[in-house]
Amino acid sequence: MKSFSIVLVFLIICALFTSLNQYFLTWGNWLNLLRQSSINGILAIGVTFVILTKGIDLSVGSIMALSGMLAASLVTTGNEQFLLWAILAALGAGAAVGLINGILVSQINVPPFVATLGMLSMARGLTLIFSDGRPIANLSAPMKWIGSANVMGMPVPVLIFFAVFIVGWVTLSKTTFGRYVYAVGGNEKAARTSGISTRTITAATYVISGVLAGLAGLVLTARTTAALPQAGIGYELDAIAAVVIGGTSLSGGRGTLVGTLFGALIIGTINNGMDLMGVSSYYQQLLKGAIIVIAVIADQIRK
Repeated sequence: MKSFSIVLVFLIICALFTSLNQYFLTWGNWLNLLRQSSINGILAIGVTFVILTKGIDLSVGSIMALSGMLAASLVTTGNEQFLLWAILAALGAGAAVGLINGILVSQINVPPFVATLGMLSMARGLTLIFSDGRPIANLSAPMKWIGSANVMGMPVPVLIFFAVFIVGWVTLSKTTFGRYVYAVGGNEKAARTSGISTRTITAATYVISGVLAGLAGLVLTARTTAALPQAGIGYELDAIAAVVIGGTSLSGGRGTLVGTLFGALIIGTINNGMDLMGVSSYYQQLLKGAIIVIAVIADQIRK
């Protein structure tokens, strides 16, 4: 029922923007909308794992910047052969930061908000130190291909997003690990009593979030054709908004990746539709903040 509701909301928003702008429903605009939504969607999938365990990850935007900067440093023009190493560097950096978050939360019992807020600042600082506050441009053609190429008419970032969604959905819905994630978020004490290593599961969700933030940073860098020290600022807000709008409870234990998928599409549709209408980005931020509050209120009412 919840999945049907989020799809209905998405269709209503699409119908609204279709009536307001003749270009909204064109295939070119939809490709652009999906391309814009892909990075936030990848982030939101990782954040979903964390929120399902009753956690939060505010560091994903900074992880994006750090991972993108590390990857870009390896694939400037003339270093085309290092693309694989750049990808591994981005994913590895995300995994390392995510592991630190996971240890702080699960082993040292630092509140998730505090741990990831501190990491938000630390990862951003590392990015600035590594880059000396300067962007890295002149990326190699294979790196740019990730952000700009099409395969069978579909942008590569969108294909990456859908691939991540499928893997994430299978993991949460069809594996023992996925059941443990729901169990930890639903009742951690009961899960521990039943023999589940709750600390390991919690730490693993932060690693997943970090890896996907690293992947999102790689895709963003490829799309913008440069690694920027200020990249990813505010992206954690959109990712959390997509998860909450998709019906995942901030209290943990309830939610689906299908909901997150449509939550990310709703955020992307609102951004795209308001851009077509010439609405200021300031109002867009106001609207997204209001949507988060409304979604949380709706979650409290459901509880």
